[in-house]
Amino acid sequence: MPYVENRVVHDADSHLMELTACLDDFLDPKYRAAYDDLPKLRAWPRDGKLVKHANKQHDDAEFRAGADANILLRKNYEALGSFRKQDRPHALDLLGFSSQLIFTTWCLGNFGLDDADPELAYATAQAHNRMMVDFCSVDRRFLGTGYVPLSDFERAPKAAREAIDLGCKALLIPSKPPRGHSPSHIAFDPIWAMAQEAGLPIVFHVGGEEKLDPSYFENGLPRVKDFHGGEENFTSVSYMPIPHSVMNTLAALIFDGVFDRFPKLKFGAIELGASWVPGWMRNLDSAAQAFIKNEERLQKLSARPSEIVRRQLRVTPYPHEDVGWIIANSGEEICLFSSDFPHVEGGRNPLKRFNDSLANASPRAVERFYCDNFVDLMGEGLAPDLRHPKLQSAA
Repeated sequence: MPYVENRVVHDADSHLMELTACLDDFLDPKYRAAYDDLPKLRAWPRDGKLVKHANKQHDDAEFRAGADANILLRKNYEALGSFRKQDRPHALDLLGFSSQLIFTTWCLGNFGLDDADPELAYATAQAHNRMMVDFCSVDRRFLGTGYVPLSDFERAPKAAREAIDLGCKALLIPSKPPRGHSPSHIAFDPIWAMAQEAGLPIVFHVGGEEKLDPSYFENGLPRVKDFHGGEENFTSVSYMPIPHSVMNTLAALIFDGVFDRFPKLKFGAIELGASWVPGWMRNLDSAAQAFIKNEERLQKLSARPSEIVRRQLRVTPYPHEDVGWIIANSGEEICLFSSDFPHVEGGRNPLKRFNDSLANASPRAVERFYCDNFVDLMGEGLAPDLRHPKLQSAA
């Protein structure tokens, strides 16, 4: 019996828990040493222990026998289908989601690529995209994301073109700006044009944002253990700026006319939360009103910024957020369901948490949250027969 029954649910955020050798067959060997030396990857164990342990666990018959019953209880590398592509279709059957948008976990150096040498950045992005398409090739319900760094005006459109031609179903770009230019720079118009023509969305994901200044941790008090019980980085204070970069980038894309020049192009802010959205939408309108007399670009906007947001932006709330309140204060068009499978942060019962917060929402708003807004976001990236599949009755 699947986790989801009697409802079409599309999952806007899931992950591949890639092993350390995941790019070996896809990355040009001449870049290997420089890739391994990326700051965020130096701590990634290259001694083979992680690979051996993960494979040993999933080769064990007794362990595999418990996979079905623990589909949302086992997390990260323990989860069925977390890194073996042949196991992922059965995992999706158990979850009951109609499709999954899939992101990687580690191999982009947690988006540190954009601070690397451009040649390395684009070579790694190419390898990532080829690896992702290969992983997703086992099932049409898997929608792989293709990464496009924006650090180089000439390389970025070529990377986008290749990702689309490979079969990526969404183009992933960083939330923070590249060094020296805005994500809204007109040099990137060919990327937006390609995506719009292909009917594919542009998406952002946690990891590509500016991180909290570590000075905030130096408060003279004992160090707070992070979300995972360690002492490294993720606490309530470091949680707060997660959406700041995407808020600024989206504002630039709207005010500089990108959304209007490509009105059929959809954008998704994935695993970046959504409680920020209602106030941010109001701030966009306030900024436009305050500066419209002096800025011709604002005078040319097709609608109020908040209306443009409703038209073209979709976001994924976290399970602990009050989705009903977010929808009531931003609109029914914006929010998407996501499981974050198989990451710990997704929790053990995301449906219950979301359903509880949607208790007072209209049936139409609920349907949009679980299905229709995702269909709208993905466009041609989601095959027509997968958009509203017939529900399977329980045996």
